[in-house]
Amino acid sequence: MSRHAALFFAIACGLAVSSIYYAQPLLDSLANEFGIEQSSVGIVITVTQICYALGLFLLVPLGDLLNQRRLIISMMLLSVLALIVVGTAPTITMLFIGLAFVGMLAVVTQLLVSFASTLAAQAERGRIVGFVTSGVVIGILLARTFAGVLTDLAGWRSVYLVTAALMLIMSGALYRVLPHYKYERESLSYPQLLRSVFNLFVQEKVLRIRVILALLIFTAFSTLWTSLVLPLTSPPLSLSHTAVGALGLAGAAGALAAARAGRYADRGLGQRTTGIALTLLLASWLPIRYTEYSLFVLVIGIVLLDAAVQAIHVTNQSLIFNVRPEARSRLTAGYMIFYSIGSATGSIASTNIYAYAGWNGVSLFGAAVSALALLFWALTCRKPTVK
Repeated sequence: MSRHAALFFAIACGLAVSSIYYAQPLLDSLANEFGIEQSSVGIVITVTQICYALGLFLLVPLGDLLNQRRLIISMMLLSVLALIVVGTAPTITMLFIGLAFVGMLAVVTQLLVSFASTLAAQAERGRIVGFVTSGVVIGILLARTFAGVLTDLAGWRSVYLVTAALMLIMSGALYRVLPHYKYERESLSYPQLLRSVFNLFVQEKVLRIRVILALLIFTAFSTLWTSLVLPLTSPPLSLSHTAVGALGLAGAAGALAAARAGRYADRGLGQRTTGIALTLLLASWLPIRYTEYSLFVLVIGIVLLDAAVQAIHVTNQSLIFNVRPEARSRLTAGYMIFYSIGSATGSIASTNIYAYAGWNGVSLFGAAVSALALLFWALTCRKPTVK
């Protein structure tokens, strides 16, 4: 797979995934416009993540059954419509309906990652997955910056309407660029296809271990990024949306870690990479704890947390893609469902904890989840399950 093709996959992934992260720096604006209480505003993120999980289960496995090229382009076009609904929503009901479909269709990102892993040669699969996933990381980070700047310039609705236009352009580009790739597919009905996702959990121990790690690390990830806007936009900091969004750039190291972790997985160092990254994840909560006192220290914590989470994420995907080559879309679906559950858990838990225990409570919760992930890895790595 050429670097040019991998770069295009990465850009498409970044644009697609960004739509489910725009709301994080906009929670206060959405709460004010639609009358949502601060302690409950995390439900905006939770709705998106729950529907993202539904999309992972109902739509991503179709990549093992249907033409992936057509499926990807169709979902991108439907995403355009969903973004327009959010950007023009007159009521909270329409907002949630639009966000639900935005979340469900954003799983096209995982179809792109799965398609890229299929096109890549065995010896470079970890590197390609890492490179494409770095586009996902950059999309997540720039989503916050992009949303913050546009909100300050033209209001939060412009974020979704501009993205709809960009997604339409990307759909046309994908139609021209994605290769017509044919390979042998399993003869399964749609119900059988969905049941086989559960069967993979029973049959593949590597998948079971890695999905638990995904759930825990993305609970920690979402705990930070969902609730961070609340102390930053409140006194004494009182930062603008642009400034809050710009903090997402501090996590650019996560993109670099993602690509590097893929290379280590290709060399059989997946377990070592996981252990180091989980230790960094736990350590990141110490500087994050001092957010209200020093933005510089917060930046250090963000860099550590994003680098750790993305390194583990890429390592997880690299390991599970080698388990059952004929079922990569279903493996992706099963893995990412736990990613989404973790993200939804972190979103709703962190805003509620912040309302009752402040930033200290949020930091303690994030550290506890990170410590649990490290303990789980330490217990499972004693057995020679994976390298």
